[in-house]
Amino acid sequence: MAGTRQRNIFARFFAELLRHQALVAALTGRELKGRYRGSVLGFLWTFLNPLLLLSVYALVFSVYFRVQMENYAVFMFTGLLPWIFFSSSLMEGAGAVSDGGSLVTKVLFPQQVLPAVKVMANFVNYLLSLPILFGFMLLNGVPITVHALAFLPVALVHIVFVFGLTLILATANVFMRDTRHILGNVLTLWFFLTPILYPLTQVPGQYRFLVYLNPAAVFSLAYHDLFFWGRWPRWDLLGLLLAAGLVMLLVAIVIFEHYKEYFAEKI
Repeated sequence: MAGTRQRNIFARFFAELLRHQALVAALTGRELKGRYRGSVLGFLWTFLNPLLLLSVYALVFSVYFRVQMENYAVFMFTGLLPWIFFSSSLMEGAGAVSDGGSLVTKVLFPQQVLPAVKVMANFVNYLLSLPILFGFMLLNGVPITVHALAFLPVALVHIVFVFGLTLILATANVFMRDTRHILGNVLTLWFFLTPILYPLTQVPGQYRFLVYLNPAAVFSLAYHDLFFWGRWPRWDLLGLLLAAGLVMLLVAIVIFEHYKEYFAEKI
């Protein structure tokens, strides 16, 4: 009975999202347009932000720390873009419900739309950054191979995992506003534990199993395989991560649906 009830909650949750897909699309568009409203360069910041971040890290690790790796800037850029999607979705998604007070208090408003919009807006930003990555690769002589076609299944697993975690954080932040502050520090540590600025080969062999226990690392390694190394990703690791992501998403939906009736009074 409990399993049937959970499946029903899962089905209702996504049926509601599909029923309001036009609203999700409209709010995602508004989110993207509103990010840089009033700035001189406007939407160009979508491309400039990752490039500026790349420049800083490339200076530090290529010039100061002198990482000896061919096409290191391309390697780093390949890992930075999915990390920006991951971390921005979590940080912005954590406040999606608590910051959407005027919408949450409306009786008929589908509250699951708010975290979904944050994830989708950041994923669209990621997609818009890919042409810059491809241009950067070609400029540095790194070929775009057929393995890049695996981007869609890898990205799908990524979205499932990120959305589940975002729902949990969005729920937690309604009741404990320290969630975003704690998350900011966790993400800083998480970033340096993920092989984005360094290849997996630099991790000592006896600790390498810990890297595979890090979901962000599995995604980073997958994107590096697709774009930088020109090979297929570890499908076994991605399969395990998909299974874990689906379980987490189910748990997240149950938690979100259980507590959403209290959101309005807590906000």
